[in-house]
Amino acid sequence: MDLGWFETYDWSGLIISLSIIIFQLIGIFIFYMLVKKIGTRIISKSFLKLQEQRGMHPGRTKTLEKLALNVFTYFLIFFLLTIIIGIFDYEIAPLIAGAGIIGLAIGFGAQGLVSDVVTGFFLLLEKQIDVDDYVTMAGIDGVVEEVGLRTTRLRGFDGTLHFIPNREIKNVSNHSRGNMRALVDISIAYDENIDEAISVLQAACDQVAIEETAIKEGPNVVGVQSLGDSDVVIRIIAKTENMSQWAIERKIRKALKEALDQNNIEIPFPHQVFIEKK
Repeated sequence: MDLGWFETYDWSGLIISLSIIIFQLIGIFIFYMLVKKIGTRIISKSFLKLQEQRGMHPGRTKTLEKLALNVFTYFLIFFLLTIIIGIFDYEIAPLIAGAGIIGLAIGFGAQGLVSDVVTGFFLLLEKQIDVDDYVTMAGIDGVVEEVGLRTTRLRGFDGTLHFIPNREIKNVSNHSRGNMRALVDISIAYDENIDEAISVLQAACDQVAIEETAIKEGPNVVGVQSLGDSDVVIRIIAKTENMSQWAIERKIRKALKEALDQNNIEIPFPHQVFIEKK
């Protein structure tokens, strides 16, 4: 076997060329990390300053900040790939033209992606949701963590992070616009005096209102809600700050139970009677 070419090949030149390319790639990667870090810091500070100067809602500021970071990252990655292609002496213009042709060819199969971007744009433009909003979308309840160009991240109350394609968001129920309602139903026995029970419950509600700053209105005893098989159901309603309604409901239930016990007002519960037949 003739190995003359192997002995005569300029291996030193090849090693030098590969070394130069490797160092260039390392330099480009370091440059990418530095630019991304600096750009992220500039964007974050810019939106923080915008919030302070114009009094923008914090949730809206976070939403636009995350979107700007996503766009900046996509642009930086594209720029990085362009430089890497240039290192290997490829012509960038034909590649861009080829990418346009390929993009046109697969465009019919990427309608979902286009729909995601368009829907995400209108979600932001119409201010339907912001970061930290409690919403219901695509049949899922949770808190918005990020609104992107393609997907929206929703954190469920069990800790699950849902990635919802924007095109699947047909309607949005935003529970964080304005005060929230805290609703508590409590039962008393039929033998108890309803007016006395309402008076006791309202006094307990007034005390809770004094202790809790998250309560914006009420709590108020609105009256008898329903008549059950063995109980009279009384309803209490309050308005609270966003995301505070569940904690307020728990505190109201505790206060009402203690107030009824102190005044010897019976809360009905199932009884079992055993009859022994002799």
